Amino acid sequence: MSFGFAPPPQVSPPPSADSAARLGRMLEPAEWASAGIPLLRNPREVVTGLHARHRPLPSTAIVAVLDSHERVTASASFTELTAAPDGWEFRNVLLAHLRRVIPHDLRLRAPVRTAVLLYCREGEPLWTETDGAWMWGLRDACTLHGLRCGAYITLTPDRWQVLGEGRGGRRPRVSSLNEPVTESRRTAAGSQENRRTTAPPDAPRTAADLPVARGRPVARRTAGGAPEARRHTAAR
Repeated sequence: MSFGFAPPPQVSPPPSADSAARLGRMLEPAEWASAGIPLLRNPREVVTGLHARHRPLPSTAIVAVLDSHERVTASASFTELTAAPDGWEFRNVLLAHLRRVIPHDLRLRAPVRTAVLLYCREGEPLWTETDGAWMWGLRDACTLHGLRCGAYITLTPDRWQVLGEGRGGRRPRVSSLNEPVTESRRTAAGSQENRRTTAPPDAPRTAADLPVARGRPVARRTAGGAPEARRHTAAR
């Protein structure tokens, strides 16, 4: 006969306790406003740049790291669908993406870079529990990555809004399928530059677009390959 102790059964917490813990991991607008979040000098420029770079759809979150001049040094976008928003889960997702795009600043005595979060969703631009969970997750992720916690911005079909500040605008809004396509290319420095395509490469040019060197006519090749001289005659 052998004696022993049976392992205790795995007891899951009651739904009420889990809901209370989840509600404790979110921030309300008053708490966010009193947390000392630095104000963006030009929020419209930040929102427009992130929107042009990532073209977010509903349920898309964009986390971006800004330098001291509010230039985007790194950013990542991802889709997060959840029925019960939890700041702890949002913190883990944000921290994972920050670790992929930029090294931490934990060795510094004080943060020098700021992380902002742009969340694209349906509905009104007013505060929701999902926004509160994202706020809690952003603040905690910034602490664990050595960053300064920055603005939380929502992007809805009507407008963009910096929650806790009252600043916003009607453009940009949630991306739609009817918007022009943006192509991206990399510059010599390695950074990504976005530009909007306005005309096909082979679009004909007018005479005003032709170059003139030192007042002499510039040769232009015709369809057959032979040069064609375009002479500029003076008015008599």
